[in-house]
Amino acid sequence: MSFNPLEQRGIPLDKQVRSWRELNVSPIDPDASDPYTRCRIITMNGIEVEAILFSHTLARNTVDPEVKRGLAEVRYVEAQQQKAVNWLLPGVSSVLETTIAYEQVAVDLTAWIARMEPDPYLRQAYQFGVLEDFDHLYRYANLYEMIEHRKAEAIVDGLTEVMPGRPTRMHHRHPVDNVRDPYDKNATDPLSKLHALTVLSAEQQTMNFYMNTGPTYMEPIARQLYQEIGLIEEEHVTHYESLVDPGETWWEQLVNHEYNECYLYYSFMEQESHPKVKALWELHLNMELEHLRIACDLMRRHDGRDPEEILAPQLPKVLTFEPNKDYLRELLATQIDLTTLGAGYVREAHERFEQMQQRLHDGEKPPSDRVMDQHREMFDRDYRLETEGPHPVASERA
Repeated sequence: MSFNPLEQRGIPLDKQVRSWRELNVSPIDPDASDPYTRCRIITMNGIEVEAILFSHTLARNTVDPEVKRGLAEVRYVEAQQQKAVNWLLPGVSSVLETTIAYEQVAVDLTAWIARMEPDPYLRQAYQFGVLEDFDHLYRYANLYEMIEHRKAEAIVDGLTEVMPGRPTRMHHRHPVDNVRDPYDKNATDPLSKLHALTVLSAEQQTMNFYMNTGPTYMEPIARQLYQEIGLIEEEHVTHYESLVDPGETWWEQLVNHEYNECYLYYSFMEQESHPKVKALWELHLNMELEHLRIACDLMRRHDGRDPEEILAPQLPKVLTFEPNKDYLRELLATQIDLTTLGAGYVREAHERFEQMQQRLHDGEKPPSDRVMDQHREMFDRDYRLETEGPHPVASERA
């Protein structure tokens, strides 16, 4: 059945503020829940954080006090939504266990979006990025076994493989080579706008998470690995945010944010297996329908245009968390050796890339390589979860 959020009535805004009792959500049990439930929680937290940050940025760039007050009302509800969503995460999980779940999100969310993306240039951007998150998952999984003496398969549950991707040391590029060409807002498929905003939001929350949690570890190698991958997540945010057309007006962007929230809450409501979490997705969807209506009114008032001009007439096929093993193995076999040059991609290391590598590494192994050396010293092997057979690249086989 098609679902057009522009035709749906949501909960009136003055009925959306919740009491402490209503916000006091029970966290999921990580041992009894579908791992993709946790992935959906992490994704929606990133989406809500982006909505809040964008609203603050817009408020700082408008002189209209009525608009500022209206944004503040919606933003407060968004902040309550973010707290309800993020507080679903289990407190019994360590930071490193949550980190591995974050990387599972990055891998399977980005892989699915790459599979569904209609624009070849945007698709390539997601294909390129996912092989780096895939390697981050591998490095953190090895750190996890070293520090906590547990295996990442208890977290990813065999839904996502754990093995080398594009080596993390090769992710450090000159900043100018992380900037991509933007889509054309007047020509691109509306689905492409949703994809770009979704991946950007997910990577942004990962960047923020690592920059704040990395120094909380005592183990030097853990602190160093978070520092290295945290820098790469900044590169990824640059990579993905540059895909968005900078010519979109503030009101177009606001409408896109609210429409995307409707799309994702609806998608996750349709596939959620946890009854209480499913009920929260449904509640938030009904809130977001009203937020979208308010954003559309602002666009009509300030841009003098109808939001139907830029939005899909109905929600696209639901975004789905599912295994992407065959697709990722195909990308590993064909794209593991790519790097970037300007707004494009090349296989050969170029002068600017090599200069950046030399300046950063300065003749030493980076933390992402040293964590593997230390793991092999402890266990005489690396940690992998290869459910579909040997690594598709012969040089990366154990």
